[in-house]
Formats: sequence, C-alpha cells, structure tokens
Amino acid sequence: MSAPAPAPAVPGAPTPGRTAPAPSGIRFEGVTVAYGGNVVLDRLDLTVEPGEVMALLGPSGSGKTTALRAVAGFVRPASGQVFLGGRDVTALPPHRRGIGMVVQSYALFPHLKVKDNVAFGLKAHRTPKAEIPGRVTEALELVGMAAYAERHPRELSGGQQQRVAIARALAIRPGVLLLDEPLSALDARLRSGMLAELARLHRELPDVSILYVTHDQVEALTLADRIAVMDASRLQDCGTPLELYRRPRTEFTASFVGNANLLPVTVAGEGAVGFGGHALAVPTGTAAPGATATLCVRPHLVGIGDGPNALTGSVTEVQWRGSTHRVHADVDGHRLMADLRELREPPALGDPVTLHFAAEDAVLLPDGASEPAGVGP
Repeated sequence: MSAPAPAPAVPGAPTPGRTAPAPSGIRFEGVTVAYGGNVVLDRLDLTVEPGEVMALLGPSGSGKTTALRAVAGFVRPASGQVFLGGRDVTALPPHRRGIGMVVQSYALFPHLKVKDNVAFGLKAHRTPKAEIPGRVTEALELVGMAAYAERHPRELSGGQQQRVAIARALAIRPGVLLLDEPLSALDARLRSGMLAELARLHRELPDVSILYVTHDQVEALTLADRIAVMDASRLQDCGTPLELYRRPRTEFTASFVGNANLLPVTVAGEGAVGFGGHALAVPTGTAAPGATATLCVRPHLVGIGDGPNALTGSVTEVQWRGSTHRVHADVDGHRLMADLRELREPPALGDPVTLHFAAEDAVLLPDGASEPAGVGP
C-alpha cells in the first residue's frame, strides 16, 4: 500500500494533559539549493533552538522561502544537511518529517467544513479514528475557532481562515511549525490582531520551534526571538531583534531592519570621525585613523535644533505620520532623516534645518560590513 499524500499543512501543541509534540529544533548545515545551476540558497548554516521563534527576514529572492521549503522537504539541497530535533531529514519525504506548515494562501479545502479541514492532516497521518474529534476540537479551541467547526471556508473572514489553517497545522502536534508569509493576505488591522494571536500561541506552545518567513520587519521584530536576515541567497546577519536594531553589523541589516541614516565617514581618531567638513564625536571601537566607514543613526534618535553632532542642511521632504513628522534634509549631498514628535509648525521645503544626535546613538560600520562576516547559528 502506497504512503498517503502529505497534507497541505499541519502541526501540534503541548499543554497539560496533551501528548508531547514531535522533537523540536531545526539545524541547517551548509545547505545549498540550486535550480539549473542557479544558486538560490548559498551554504546556509543556522540553528533554530527548541521552542524558539526564528524569523527569516529579507526581500523577494533572498532565499528565505527556499530555506523553509528545504525544511519542509519540498526542495532537495544540492549539498548540506537539514536536521529536525537532531535527526537528519535531508532525504526524507515531507509527510515523514512531522512538521506543520501554514502558507499565505491558507490552502483550505473549500468543499470541506472547518472541522474536516482540520481533521485532514490527522487522517493523512493515520491518527486513530477515535482520537480525531478530540484533537480537532483541541486545535480549534487553541486558535479560538471552536464555534466555527460546522462552517465552510467561504463563510469565514480572511483572519478566521488563517486561524483554521493554523489549527490544521497544530492538530498533528508537531515539534516544528513553518509559517510562510502567513499574514501577507490580511489587511493592517487583521495583521496586528493575528500577530498578537501568534505571540499568544507561542506562549502556549513553548516546546514548538517556529520558522517564520516574512519580508515585513514589523512582524519579525514583534514575534521573533531571533531574526536571520537574508539577502542575495545568503545569510547576512542573525541576532535578537534588539541586537539587530540597535547594533546592526552590516549596512544591509541597518537599512532592512528598521530605517536608518547611513553616512559615509572617515575615522579621525579615537571617538571622532569626519563627515564632509564636519567633525562628529561617535564611538569608533577598534577602527584605525584614516579608515573609511559608514555611520548608522536611526531616524527616531535624531533631534531638531542645536545639540551634539549638529548638522545643518536644507529640507527636501516633510511627511506627516500622525504622531510624528519625518523630515528629510540634504546635508552636503547626503540625505538625513529625522522622525520628530508631531511638530506644530513643521519646516517648509527648502528651509534650513539643524539636526543632531547623541554619540551613544550612533553605530560605526567599518568598510566591508556590507558583507556577511562571522554570522553563526
């Protein structure tokens, strides 16, 4: 008898009285994926610890979805190995990996009721028939959808359909849950609500490892324990949201994880750099005098008026963002952004403006920091 076809999505959940999930944790060891000689994932080394939420963050074509598909078993690496719970699964088909997966299109069966959609994965995994109703109810209760068990997907909102897709994934009690852009089809209000729900689920499922693919920095910063920043098929940086936001190691990380002012500077000496004709006091670390570097300052840490490290330029753009104004200024041919608490009288285009920032709010990125260096698991 042939093996059953894999379910379109599925995973698990442990709480008191429940069966423990499958082994947790993910490890990539030198994983490379290529299509027709074109490398789309280049020598990825990354570890997702048991119970950790790891976000793969990057633009389209960065390799993040390919990495997730390698874990799911939908693509076979050209080289390297994938481990789940310490077990090498590189050669295993998807339905034997015991993982749950939720995709952006939900992939619910329109002709099946909610309860039958959730039961589909359990049946594919040959769960004893007597256990299925209880497992379905358990999963639907976990996502707050038990009252909708008898409805069809067409009778649900987008957010509700996404909850059902997550319940179907959790019903099999996996150790690893894969989320591929799960909120991209939702509007801003629903995305915010679902982020809160995913954070709650993580608290209730502390043993499940979650690999979350997104290009949305807010989702990654809100949900992830750590973020792996991907670009050009390679891992560029990895760290906690706070580390990557406050102390990025590369220019790409600085510009992709939040907004950043990136100014070309030359190290003048210990604690001093030159920017055009301006002398700025910033931490220089071990950078040698005469070295070129990039100075990173977050826009919300830039103030208006006189202060330390003051730079004067002309206003090129003013954007009202409700509680703040974003002011763009041209300083010696370089753009400087400041996110300022809503101004009663914002400057007009072409007005002179002085902006400043504190030394401790600046990060110096040495030349070559645009290339990944020393990024480990």
